[in-house]
Amino acid sequence: MEIFQITLLVIICFAVIVFFYYVPFMLWINAQVSGVRISLVQLFLMRIRKVPPTKIVNCLIEAHKAGLQDVKRDGLEAHYLAGGHIERVVHALVSANKANIQLPFQMATAIDLAGRDVFEAVQMSVNPKVIDTPPVTAVAKDGIQLIAKARVTVRANIRQLVGGAGEDTVLARVGEGIVSSIGSAESHKQVLENPDSISKLVLSKGLDDGTAFEILSIDIADIDVGKNIGAQLQMDQATADKNIAQAKAEERRAMAIASEQEMKAKAQEARAKVIEAEALVPQAMAEAFRNGNLGIMDYYRMQNIQADTSMREAIARPETKTQAVSTSTASNKKK
Repeated sequence: MEIFQITLLVIICFAVIVFFYYVPFMLWINAQVSGVRISLVQLFLMRIRKVPPTKIVNCLIEAHKAGLQDVKRDGLEAHYLAGGHIERVVHALVSANKANIQLPFQMATAIDLAGRDVFEAVQMSVNPKVIDTPPVTAVAKDGIQLIAKARVTVRANIRQLVGGAGEDTVLARVGEGIVSSIGSAESHKQVLENPDSISKLVLSKGLDDGTAFEILSIDIADIDVGKNIGAQLQMDQATADKNIAQAKAEERRAMAIASEQEMKAKAQEARAKVIEAEALVPQAMAEAFRNGNLGIMDYYRMQNIQADTSMREAIARPETKTQAVSTSTASNKKK
């Protein structure tokens, strides 16, 4: 009998625990006291749908106390089942309502499902964020390099959070604007004297179009003078021109050497032909003697002409004259 009573007591306790788990009576009382009208049946069905009723009721209580009329139970359940953060959405709606920012429930859930922190976005709308750009290098028209750093004050654009570009796009556009502003300056001194001209030019381009932010101001924090890029480019160009000229000169020299070698080869070939022709002269003379076409007197006359020609050539050469004078001087000394 005692075992039966203990078993019955355990079953009753288990049944009570299961009942209060699936039918959160105390949570229902808390909602009723807070002014949120929700039935026990709906809380029970939340358990069946695997939706935490505690989160739903707490969000409903927070929205009701803040005076938000468009936050409904069905919307919260649907957003939770879609993988959203219902507490973050309700916090963002309350903050936006207190700051007089128009943020409907559908837009807040869409922003949250898009992967952005909607509560942080609302905070950024109230308290703008300052983004420091990395050093941006640009060159003025006079060839002097400038390195600028800027601080961009942005505010979240609630309506552009879904599908709008992020911080990286804003930084890239600001950097592009700084490069364009410095590059259009006639001298780097003008930029150093009036750095606010960069900010005005960049802001006038509407760099926040299509982004999730609204650019409030762009302040140039620092500008440093870099290298003289113009002079360096001229030096590089001069070096390149010198190398090209040297290459062309080397090409002409190689062509001249090749032409000289070709002329020498042709001269040697001509000399070989002359020697070959001279070698045929004795044979021709012998053939002429045998045929009677050449006599002895004709041969002597030809020898005299050759000797006379050789003497005249020797007299015409200066080195031959010098050798002759030296020879005659030496012979006179001997005498």
